Amino acid sequence: MRDQDTWVERVNARIEHFITDRESIVLEVSPDLKPFIEFSRLFLSGGKRFRARCALLGYGTQHDQTPENVIDVASALEIFHAAALVHDDIMDKSDTRRGAPSAHRRFESLHKQSGWAGTGDDFGTSSALLLGDLLLAFSDELFSQGLSDSTNISAAQASRREFDRMRIDVTAGQYLDIVEERAWPVVDKLDALTRAQRVVIYKSAKYSIEAPLVIGAALGGASIQQLTSLREIGLPLGIAFQLRDDLLGVFGDPAVTGKPAGDDLREGKRTVLIALAQQELPATAIRLMDELLGDESLDDNQIATLQATLTNTGAVDKLEAIIDEQVALARSVIAQAGFNQDATTGLLNLAELVSQRSA
Repeated sequence: MRDQDTWVERVNARIEHFITDRESIVLEVSPDLKPFIEFSRLFLSGGKRFRARCALLGYGTQHDQTPENVIDVASALEIFHAAALVHDDIMDKSDTRRGAPSAHRRFESLHKQSGWAGTGDDFGTSSALLLGDLLLAFSDELFSQGLSDSTNISAAQASRREFDRMRIDVTAGQYLDIVEERAWPVVDKLDALTRAQRVVIYKSAKYSIEAPLVIGAALGGASIQQLTSLREIGLPLGIAFQLRDDLLGVFGDPAVTGKPAGDDLREGKRTVLIALAQQELPATAIRLMDELLGDESLDDNQIATLQATLTNTGAVDKLEAIIDEQVALARSVIAQAGFNQDATTGLLNLAELVSQRSA
């Protein structure tokens, strides 16, 4: 991708046009549905367009030009991501997203401002679930539209299969994540790291980088060997991406991440970072950490104590080393894959972005 600004503008414009086009259909049902359109726009505005970037990189391994139907497919992945975030915030009970109220909190505020019966919390959760479902429908519609405009039917079918598999994987990964938050009292500490790694792969790594790369490349008519190379690039980069996210969830600057400091600790995330730390702790310290993790009322001092523990056990350094190893693995495959120069440069830039990101 030679001109990043151009493709970002094209994706942004396509998403806005699609939402505007669907607005009349939604509001035709009832003007009460206006918040669905307003909140859809809010959650689809901004962002790094990371999954669109990966899809276009994948397509770029096969072609120099990016037709509009490929922009449709890339944009559909961004809408899917927005849906996943809306649902994820509900499950994590997150109050904010990118420094602003999460969808269920926005609906809760709407309930309060409107003076309606019942509880705002229940209304917010139910409404945000439906908003996420609507965004999933939008994503599927735009993805299908992009495929229908493809001149290569077999390539479109291959891309569709990858999209369908991605949705299964991320749903399974999300469920495994919430299982780990609750199953830890009966999970053998020796198995905790393997279980946390499984969540990383299915909830994030495949969905964030591997699947978008392969979806785009498949649409471009990539060979099985080329798709295999992209999987071998995308999975380690996706693992590194999520492990960096785990560090940011504990140590990230709220002004940059848009999330409160230590948010993952309050949510009780059983991450690879936590598993690595507990491998080095005595039983009494593990019990104390277990008692604190998932406590929504953790104060700044308790957060600082947990942060210090994670650092002093060497878990942070170990995680940084794993990130470096995964990025190096991906770079090695990129160097040997034989893609065109633009695609190779784009993939190397992606590896650099993954390893250094701060939000």
